[in-house]
Amino acid sequence: MGLYAQAILEDFLCKGSRQLEWRALMPQRVEIRVKGCIDEHWTEWFEGFEIAYPNQDETTLIGSIRDQTALYGMLTKLRDLGLDLVSVNPSEP
Repeated sequence: MGLYAQAILEDFLCKGSRQLEWRALMPQRVEIRVKGCIDEHWTEWFEGFEIAYPNQDETTLIGSIRDQTALYGMLTKLRDLGLDLVSVNPSEP
């Protein structure tokens, strides 16, 4: 994971300590933004996350993450696709 992506994740986790509690058996919704477009056929690979396109060169993934390990797994998938992380934020249900 690049330094920029690590900084975004650390910021999210700091916010998370104030705004979210990672609870066993209680997934938390997150919104992950990346530069570039992800085709909707990747939805299954991204474990059912909704894929949206807020603008022409950005993709937003919104869905539930069961814990921080799953969040890191999701970010690893994005990295493996060569996508640049823009933000990771809590999302309303």
